[in-house]
Amino acid sequence: MKIQLASSYGFCFGVKRAIKIAEEHQGSKTYGPLIHNKDEINRLKEGFQIGLAERLDEITPEDSVVIRTHGIPKDELAQLNEQHNQIIDATCPYVTTPQNIVAEMSEKGYSIVVFGDRNHPEIKGVISYAKDPRNAFVVIDEDELDGLPILSKVAVVAQTTRKPEDYLKVVNKLILEHKEVRVFNTICNATFENQDAAAELAKDADVMIVIGGKHSSNTKQLHSICKTYCDDSYLIENEKELEASWFEGKELCGISAGASTPDWIVQNVIDRIQALVKETEVAER
Repeated sequence: MKIQLASSYGFCFGVKRAIKIAEEHQGSKTYGPLIHNKDEINRLKEGFQIGLAERLDEITPEDSVVIRTHGIPKDELAQLNEQHNQIIDATCPYVTTPQNIVAEMSEKGYSIVVFGDRNHPEIKGVISYAKDPRNAFVVIDEDELDGLPILSKVAVVAQTTRKPEDYLKVVNKLILEHKEVRVFNTICNATFENQDAAAELAKDADVMIVIGGKHSSNTKQLHSICKTYCDDSYLIENEKELEASWFEGKELCGISAGASTPDWIVQNVIDRIQALVKETEVAER
């Protein structure tokens, strides 16, 4: 069986930047998981003594705090500043952009529509920059726009890891129903590239393995795309989740990985797949 990597996969610019920042601040704490990959977080903990605070009350004024790639709500950042913590901002610049847009456009009197998952930390941070929470709305699809008290002037941004075609559905409905719609393309280029590459490979593959955190939005999107073209598509966090039966009778195994998945995990998965296939071949002789 042949194993082929997607032409674009894995670590994006923002994640690489955040990990480098964390490694340079050994002994600090991240507020919330730095990225959506628990194996990489464990590596940072063991190798660089990077702690993890899930709540603000777990942070003392003496702590150096690394802000996660997804960013944090505006009021929580202000609270950390009030505590006089040393703050190291590892928020991805692609996430900072919609934060700034929301702040600017809401100040100008626009309703704010954010397309994304309201429970995702990135979206919680972005929406917090709206001047008036009553005039800011998060939707996961165009149907959720129905009945919302949106003004005639509206600005719309998207979660960085969403599918462009789904974003367009929301935008098109807003354009039909409101006088002025300001649209900002805040979807990350790395997301486009990884999704396109995964789709192309999935069209030819007999089995697709997508590697990444189960809570990672961009990884779940990759898995969904692969499933569209290849029924035997599996989402795993590491090589321990692989099953030999997935590869029986397969000729081409495609591999993609989410933006928070390091190369060392990808290589572990490749090594384990090769071992499983070899074990099966030996057993069949």
